[in-house]
Amino acid sequence: MSPSPTTVGHNPLTGITYKVLSVFVFMGMTSLIKFSGQLPAGQIVFFRSFFAIPPILVFLAYHGELRGAFRTKRPLGHFARGFIGVGSMGLSFFALTRLPLPEAITLNYAQPLLVVVFSAIFLGENIRAYRWTAVTVGLIGVVIVSWPKLTLFGSGGVLGHDEAAGVVAALTAAAVSAVVMLLIRSLVQSEKTSTIVLYFSLTASVFALLTIPFGWQSMSVAQTLALIGSGICGGLGQIFMTEAYRHAEASTVAPFEYTSLILGVAVGYFIFSEVPTIHVVTGGTIVVAAGIYIIWRERQLGLERAAAKRVTPPQ
Repeated sequence: MSPSPTTVGHNPLTGITYKVLSVFVFMGMTSLIKFSGQLPAGQIVFFRSFFAIPPILVFLAYHGELRGAFRTKRPLGHFARGFIGVGSMGLSFFALTRLPLPEAITLNYAQPLLVVVFSAIFLGENIRAYRWTAVTVGLIGVVIVSWPKLTLFGSGGVLGHDEAAGVVAALTAAAVSAVVMLLIRSLVQSEKTSTIVLYFSLTASVFALLTIPFGWQSMSVAQTLALIGSGICGGLGQIFMTEAYRHAEASTVAPFEYTSLILGVAVGYFIFSEVPTIHVVTGGTIVVAAGIYIIWRERQLGLERAAAKRVTPPQ
């Protein structure tokens, strides 16, 4: 829910503060979903999507942007983004309920790496050797994190199968989410960010309701409140993230996304009694380093393009 470039300010400290706040709130969302237990993914997606709408509507109304948020020129584009996005969200939540929190978060970091790969394959973008190297190194880190869980397929234990399925779901979610990012790149050419966010929350809620025949479970009061809270946190997280990109450039605030790994380790240890393994620490460090390098490289290329435009004489 980042604003258009024309609204971006020059207050890096404020932008970073909002970004860190968004990380904390999204971690609250993730923790509440994990606390709710192994519920059907579609059921979790509905609560996460539907209850994210009220805080977003309040935010847009406060800024006087509510009326225009529902206008769209590409309803089919929003439909596709919602349909594929629900799949990604469902897989991600399935993984979250079956993996330790640090591992689920780390595997999600495969998404920006896969965006680079898919941009080259589907959009024909010119990806230089530096970024290909960073992507390759980052994916090696992902393998280091996931390999111990995947080898549990042969262990015969129920826990092993659950965790291995969680890894497969997390990596599939990252790949599908990368496709979603490409769809969003296309939508932002003609649609407002607020429109994209609202239509996704609405379509995700509807698609999630369609999964009721596949078996929703009755929930306790604690589970219901946790999922409602996860939706509210999701909406607030979108708002804080919006404000982060409103006050500072993306290349300034994006690296702070990786503070979620440190926070995830802390929450996993103190709340869920999950101790990160050496594979998570090693692989996670590699993945984070590769992601930060890609962000830095994008910033350098952006500066080079801006400089080239300034020195190029008008035709």
